[in-house]
Amino acid sequence: MTQLSSLATSTSSPDRGFPAWRRELRATSALGWPLVLTTLAQMAITVTDVIFIGRLGSQSLAAGTLATNLYTLVMLFSLGLLTAVSPMIARELGKNRFAVREVRRTVRQGLWSAIIVFIPCALLLWNGGAVLRAIGEPPELARLAGSYLRVFMWGLLPFLGYLVLRSFVSALERPQWAFGAAVAAILFNILGNWLLVFGNLGFPRLEMIGSGLASTIANIVLFTTMAVVVLRDRRFRRYHLFGFFWRADWPRFRALWRLGLPIAALSTFEISVFNAAAFMMGWLGEAELAAHAVAIQLAGITFMVPVGLSQAVTVRVGRAHGAGDKDGVTRAGWIGIGLGMAAMAIAAMLMTVMPVTLVSVFLDIHNPLNARAVELAVTFLAFAALFQLADGGQVLGAAVLRGLHDTRVPMIYAIVGYWFIGLPLCVGLAFGAGLGGAGIWMGLAVGLATVATLMIVRWTRRERLGLVRFPRPVP
Repeated sequence: MTQLSSLATSTSSPDRGFPAWRRELRATSALGWPLVLTTLAQMAITVTDVIFIGRLGSQSLAAGTLATNLYTLVMLFSLGLLTAVSPMIARELGKNRFAVREVRRTVRQGLWSAIIVFIPCALLLWNGGAVLRAIGEPPELARLAGSYLRVFMWGLLPFLGYLVLRSFVSALERPQWAFGAAVAAILFNILGNWLLVFGNLGFPRLEMIGSGLASTIANIVLFTTMAVVVLRDRRFRRYHLFGFFWRADWPRFRALWRLGLPIAALSTFEISVFNAAAFMMGWLGEAELAAHAVAIQLAGITFMVPVGLSQAVTVRVGRAHGAGDKDGVTRAGWIGIGLGMAAMAIAAMLMTVMPVTLVSVFLDIHNPLNARAVELAVTFLAFAALFQLADGGQVLGAAVLRGLHDTRVPMIYAIVGYWFIGLPLCVGLAFGAGLGGAGIWMGLAVGLATVATLMIVRWTRRERLGLVRFPRPVP
């Protein structure tokens, strides 16, 4: 009865008005921007590889793109599954900010899940070259991509472990440590690529394989740094995350997978369409694939801003929901969506006004051999600019719903938008209408816009659909 009364009080006497929105803006920004920087830092490991591999030539860049797309497919499925750790912890802390045992149970089962999901992912990546040949990619590109994957894949497990620990510190609203670990990994990866790709300072010249090895070691550094932090920092040490790690907790394990599998499926449906686009670019030609690699890397960098914010929004919405604060849920959701949309509008403007400068980061624009790829990359960037707002809207829409533990219907939206609308348009416009790579990018834009619209509409109807349920106020 006491708990019911306290929840009712928080629901019936919320903190309203402009000051409450301003406080939420500060809280979301304080949590969100370190997570944005952390996400950008994590992506920088892959971007660094692409930059160094691109300096080996357009063939190496095309092979690296195929490998990265296959790796990203399994990585994002795993990431989606483990994303459930964050809203589960957030809700527990919303109910009781001093919760220790419930938080520890969730983190441990997140680490268990990371190990379990890695096994099938590793089997697929080990045979990545054969997979690429089976779907019709050029044999030499498939061979190079497969060799790279057999080294690069071993960094996936420590990366997944890092994601679980990052969710833990983020739910406690202490994301700075995750950013620090990511920066250390980036610096290590840059040095490793410089040494092993080109054979500097007496190291062997391993080219693409050297890049994969550098990234694997960088991911080990990433996880190790975070593990040391949660073991030594007094704010995290009291949770004893690794104590009795071998003990099973099947109820919590099932709860995590029940929430996480739809998120993983949503991520997979989205990235699989982008992977299919990359494979179709490979059918069009090496220049198209290299240009697509540049444009998608740049779009991926800007995408990390709403992805980072989405983690903060999920935590803020989840904690408000766990505390029974209906108005807090509303403020956290709309502020997060607004911040993300503003950031993506800026990204779209940059892609529009300085495309050649952006492309020059990845390709030598003065090399005549790259002329066709540069021209296509600039064209693709124009389409990437068009779908920035849609891309941000779909990821932030999923995030606010995830904070309410609503993951199954968003998964269905992803199937409809990406596979029944976006992918057929990509094929029809590229090959049926003869638009080539531009048609593929048009189809991607329409698919993203469809999913974004469905997500935001569901968020606006959250109370009518029963997604937000609190006890009635006590008279």
